[in-house]
Amino acid sequence: MLNGLSGLSEGGSGRFFCRDKFRLYAFSSLIFYTLMVLFTFVTGKMDTHKKQQWVPWLILFGLMLTWGSSFILIKKALLSFTGTEVGLLRIVLTFLFLLPFSFRVVKTVGRRHFWPLLVSGIIGSVVPALLFAIAETRIESGLAGTLNSLTPLFTLVVGLLFFGFTTRWVNVTGVFIGLAGAGGLMVSASGGHLGGDFWYAFLVVIASVCYAVNVNLVKKFFVGLDSMQITVLTFLYIGIPALIYILFFTRVPLLLYAHPASWAGMGYLAVLSGVGTGLALIAFNKLIKLSSPVFASSVTYVIPIVAIMWGVLDGEKFTWAYFFWMLLILGGVFLVNATPRVKIKGN
Repeated sequence: MLNGLSGLSEGGSGRFFCRDKFRLYAFSSLIFYTLMVLFTFVTGKMDTHKKQQWVPWLILFGLMLTWGSSFILIKKALLSFTGTEVGLLRIVLTFLFLLPFSFRVVKTVGRRHFWPLLVSGIIGSVVPALLFAIAETRIESGLAGTLNSLTPLFTLVVGLLFFGFTTRWVNVTGVFIGLAGAGGLMVSASGGHLGGDFWYAFLVVIASVCYAVNVNLVKKFFVGLDSMQITVLTFLYIGIPALIYILFFTRVPLLLYAHPASWAGMGYLAVLSGVGTGLALIAFNKLIKLSSPVFASSVTYVIPIVAIMWGVLDGEKFTWAYFFWMLLILGGVFLVNATPRVKIKGN
């Protein structure tokens, strides 16, 4: 019934729990580190220029660990739940984490923003969460983390096609180089043919496109809203229907009641949702204010490194061919972010 419960058999239970104790300790350390970063800048104890210099680097390192670890967390949660359940639980838990903030924020935003926020939540959160979880039922977490770095490329492409952006040839060159690297990585990971695993990897590419569309939507339609309002209300509007679906139309409540081992999967998702989505988004927006968008976007280059390191620790294969295609993707992302990146027509 549960994919992961087979790992709890008598023959492998000792090794299973031994390995997972180490990972649980690492994930707990990650939570502590992220909370420490948040405490550092929330308390506002940055009076000197010296402190303001090292705090952005501290936040960047915390985001690298947090977002780079999200793919292994999804993989571990899939030991207890299906891909669809993992994707929806990720939305529900983030909604519950942000719910206390919604009572204050909802009063500050007009009703005219309801539909744009709902559409943004579906495109930028629900669909990617489902696609990533379903994809990782067949592909490795390190591969998913690497393909996720395509988001800046697609952000530029969507902006050029639909939002009136102009750009330089070097940025467009970066798009083609990055896409070539993504195609090579997917074919290499699927054994050199366009088989089933290739199309599951392609789900991650679609998720990256959804992220890119959402970034442009936020820039276009949410000019008067701050990041806290957008994040909290987005998950409020999509979280309620997701919670209803989880409670009444999935096996999740029964699994949690009848199989206590499935609570381990909920623990991984709680870390992913609370720290990786809720707190990390707040930290990222703070990082932009403390430094610059260019500095903040550099987290894109290091997320795949952390994702691959977790994958290797979990026994995933990583060949030199993977390394080559990954460098090609990151090289494309670097060219896409080369300044000046884009200019909106008419400004």
